[in-house]
Amino acid sequence: MGKKIGFDRLFVSSGAFCSINVEPASKPVGYDLYALRPLPNGVNKSSIEAPVADVRIITSGGSSIPAHSSVLGSVSTVLEKILDRPRKHRSSDKIVPILGVPCDAVLSFVRFLYSSRCTEEEMDKYGIHLLALSHVYSVPQLKQRCSRGLSKRLTMENVVDVLQLARLCDAPDLYLKCMKLLSDDLNAVEQTEGWKFLQDHDPLLELEILQFMDEAESRQKRMSKKIEEQSLYLQLSEAMECLEHIFTEGCTSVGPCDMEPTMNRAPCKKFCTCQGLQVLIRHFVQCKKRVNGGCSRCKRLWQLLQLHSSICEKSDKCRVPLCRDFKLRMGVDRKGEDGRWKLLVRKVASAKAMSSLSSLPNRRVAMSARK
Repeated sequence: MGKKIGFDRLFVSSGAFCSINVEPASKPVGYDLYALRPLPNGVNKSSIEAPVADVRIITSGGSSIPAHSSVLGSVSTVLEKILDRPRKHRSSDKIVPILGVPCDAVLSFVRFLYSSRCTEEEMDKYGIHLLALSHVYSVPQLKQRCSRGLSKRLTMENVVDVLQLARLCDAPDLYLKCMKLLSDDLNAVEQTEGWKFLQDHDPLLELEILQFMDEAESRQKRMSKKIEEQSLYLQLSEAMECLEHIFTEGCTSVGPCDMEPTMNRAPCKKFCTCQGLQVLIRHFVQCKKRVNGGCSRCKRLWQLLQLHSSICEKSDKCRVPLCRDFKLRMGVDRKGEDGRWKLLVRKVASAKAMSSLSSLPNRRVAMSARK
């Protein structure tokens, strides 16, 4: 790894089969490829006579692989067009040179065209070559198989080479896997020969990698910020529910004005939030600074009551203090209402609705248990 991937001959030769003068191969490959073809159910292979091979595939090492034009053309549109090109001599053999990759890789490629199968051993040895061949000769099924196989075999040593090939062969899934591995541990990849070669010969790809990492970091920051905001909205939504609970049913130390609080009451399910609100309410009642607007804790409760009023849909019957008063006041001052406040109200109302929906399955289970 770390060397330039030598597929130049492969990509160039794929479009120039008719102009290449190929000598007869000195190393014929004796392999019954037609026997690999899947047959319909109930058909015995021995009952079918294999047609005579009418195509010779020539490899870089001079080997000749006999094949059938009907099979090659049915799997690869590129090979179909090549085989349909007129030949100088009508009686001459159809010759398809596949150069630039090892002979055994070409044999594995042709074997896949017949059987639609590729072994793990073949993927270990020729995965990179098979990906290039699947792209050049337009074999999508093999391309997907190679993308998945190479994704599982990515290492710090080969990730740069595989990334270059994935980019060249238009394999987006494999490309993304490579980019993520590079982003996770760039320091280790920078020590490899592949990275050093990349810096010397492909600065545009190096820039592309760095831009991907920068965008990934920005996405992560945006996601973290969004998660924090959603957590805040859920907390405020829970606080709204606790306010209704405190002033409707009462909790351990604070309750409606027409109900005596009792310390024997069991804590509610959201007691952590409820307890904090009860402490805040008791402070609000006793605080002397709030008259002059100098108490931050009282301001916080005031804002929570105002937020509840903005969300509440039954202000006429609501028992939370000042709910109706805030509602009337908002009706008068609607024109001057802060846009950020309206956004907060929408987000908290949405979080409250989502929380209610998520709790429905639990309620149904509880009702079923009672029955």
